[in-house]
Amino acid sequence: MLISIVSLATRGLDMGIDFTGGTLIEVGYQQAADLTVLRQTLTETGFSDATVQNFGTTKDVLIRLKPHDDMQNKDISAKVLDAINKTTKEPASVRRIEFVGPQVGDDLAQDGFLALLYSTIGILIYIAWRFEWKFSVGAIIATFHDVIVTLGVFSVFQLEFDLTVLAAVLALIGYSLNDTIVVYDRIRENFRELRKTSTEEIMNISVNVTLSRTIMTSLTVVLVLVSLFFLGGSVIHNFATAMLFGVVFGTYSSIFIASPAALILGISPADLMIPVKEGADLDHLP
Repeated sequence: MLISIVSLATRGLDMGIDFTGGTLIEVGYQQAADLTVLRQTLTETGFSDATVQNFGTTKDVLIRLKPHDDMQNKDISAKVLDAINKTTKEPASVRRIEFVGPQVGDDLAQDGFLALLYSTIGILIYIAWRFEWKFSVGAIIATFHDVIVTLGVFSVFQLEFDLTVLAAVLALIGYSLNDTIVVYDRIRENFRELRKTSTEEIMNISVNVTLSRTIMTSLTVVLVLVSLFFLGGSVIHNFATAMLFGVVFGTYSSIFIASPAALILGISPADLMIPVKEGADLDHLP
């Protein structure tokens, strides 16, 4: 958490053109493209910030460019295509050219932040109503932990943060919350059944009972994500990366953060006991 917070505060995130605005150019070749030569050519042309990567196959190339104040988007794309065609034997065939304005990027960043905020508030309200407010705070702490550490990974390694990664973070919130709810539900049941057992021991029992389910669920998700990471292509590479780290963080936070946080806040069996209605035993009498 500390490493993530320091990195986010000092280095920030490497925002993609979805948020910063810029130009995206997809080109294709008849033969495998030499990305090293393309990067060197773009650097010499004045586009040192260009991101060049394969897009699906080695013959398809995706070029991402951040905004340049001194040039129009159309001029940028024309200059890039002219530069890369000079260094290759065959001209590149243009598949698509997309422009994202800075205002659109700002709106996406703001909407993404609001999505995280509203989902967090919704989680807080739901768990407070469904369980108890101490559980609610514990779940929020665990969720914030998962989000911050996942973002910290992207900040430390300066991986590109785009809309697919934001979608992964939102999916991670749901996954982590689901794990936490399973553990909390078992704790609530054991609170009502094991009344003579200490709170800490009840939590340990509940975590141990749900541990096999948690491990099996996480492993099956990881298998899918590993397949996406290696075989899904560059389009969802960062999405799979965020989810892989997030699933690991979300799994252990449900066990080692959510439940202990509720314990520190003073949760006890009395908080979850169903109140006995006075005179309820007389309702069935004539």
